[in-house]
Amino acid sequence: MANASVVPSAYLQGLTPAVPEWLNKGDNAWQMISGALVCMQSMPGLVIIYAGLVKKKWALNSAFMALFAFAAVMPCWVLWAYNMSFGEKLLPFWGKAGLAVSEDFLISQTILPSTQYKNITAAATPLFPMATMVFFQYPFAAETVILLCGSVLGRMSFRAWMAFVPLWLTFSYTVSAFSVWGGGFLFQWGVMDYSGGYVVHVASGAAGYTAAYWVGPRSKEDREEFPPNNLLLALTGSGILWGGWTGFNGGDPFAANVDSSMAVINTHICTATSLLVWTCLDVIYFKKPSVIGAIQGMMTGLVCITPGAGLVQGWAALVMGIASGTIPWYTMMILSKNLSLLQKVDDTLEIFQTHAVAGTLGGALTGLFAHPYLCSMFLTVPNSKGSFYGDDGGVQFWKQLVAAAFIIGWNVVATSIILNVIKLLIPLRMTDEDIKIGDDAVHGEEAYALQGQGRRDRTIQSGSCTVLIE
Repeated sequence: MANASVVPSAYLQGLTPAVPEWLNKGDNAWQMISGALVCMQSMPGLVIIYAGLVKKKWALNSAFMALFAFAAVMPCWVLWAYNMSFGEKLLPFWGKAGLAVSEDFLISQTILPSTQYKNITAAATPLFPMATMVFFQYPFAAETVILLCGSVLGRMSFRAWMAFVPLWLTFSYTVSAFSVWGGGFLFQWGVMDYSGGYVVHVASGAAGYTAAYWVGPRSKEDREEFPPNNLLLALTGSGILWGGWTGFNGGDPFAANVDSSMAVINTHICTATSLLVWTCLDVIYFKKPSVIGAIQGMMTGLVCITPGAGLVQGWAALVMGIASGTIPWYTMMILSKNLSLLQKVDDTLEIFQTHAVAGTLGGALTGLFAHPYLCSMFLTVPNSKGSFYGDDGGVQFWKQLVAAAFIIGWNVVATSIILNVIKLLIPLRMTDEDIKIGDDAVHGEEAYALQGQGRRDRTIQSGSCTVLIE
């Protein structure tokens, strides 16, 4: 017999059985699997991508910044940030803070923001508990912060990062999420962002670029020579990231249905095409196929399809893959090397290019190619469709651009304020000495101990005996 002291009150009252009538076990299982896949994108996916792409002396610090963010988001998410993103409206762009961990709340059926508004029709009704939704949305928030940190690797103070993560989640991510997904003004206006092209990628790209400006550049030595320490590790992480995107996009219809299947296949069509196009351009222009370039092409393909994954047809996903392998390649490989304005900010892993540029591109193309039938399966605004299907005057296309401008603008302002407040208490940068040494100076540990490197002899005093530890 179960211990009554640990059974939720609703169960004791006989109000909610373990398998209520409204629960769809298949949808619930798919949603939890999708959430787990998104978790794997960050930990271990992005953690080992960052560890592999940076210089050897920064491998541990870069991986740990990602790991710390993944953990730090969770308590904030359940204590206040989930409701600020998906709860009751406080402002047209922000929800009210509140707990998402009460027993009755977590075991009740998921309620979408669309039910709060008379002019919105529910295109989907999640048939799983609120606990599943809270869990599913958590790694999206965590991944956004982790992507952002890719812009400031190799010089940001870890203590400043510890303060930055909860503040940015609270004052920046929740605004983007509520505005676009949670029933805010962009949601009601009909802006299309299927799975986070704006909320996750445009936001992280804009915020990362802004943070890189305020934190300042890496050392001159690191900027001039920053070879990846382990490309095989980075490729492994990239494979985990790509595979995890099956849940990232496939879980957003909140059901194991036709739209979910479309989102999954479109994700892989666009990503594969983008990687191939990027590699071909590298061969044509630089005469060599770059592994790092292939990873970047994969990333831009994943990002570009995200706002329209379940809203566009397969041929459109192919076109989006060609565009995401071409336009971000040009802005990163040609434009950024010749435009002095882009050279002034040291974006370590080019997060602005791979996420802000590719996310804005994907959102704009979704505004053109979103199919009316697919929109009716997912979007809650009636008669949603892309401009390609008869949207008078290209209204949807322009809505998408306005939304991108809002997300970029908010993240630039909010990130700037947060970092300047932190700077009053904690230096944003490591000391010059720490930057010169890297992991050993910052953490007292190193990622690799090859041929005796990284071994540290220490002595400790134990009573009257001195013990040597190797």
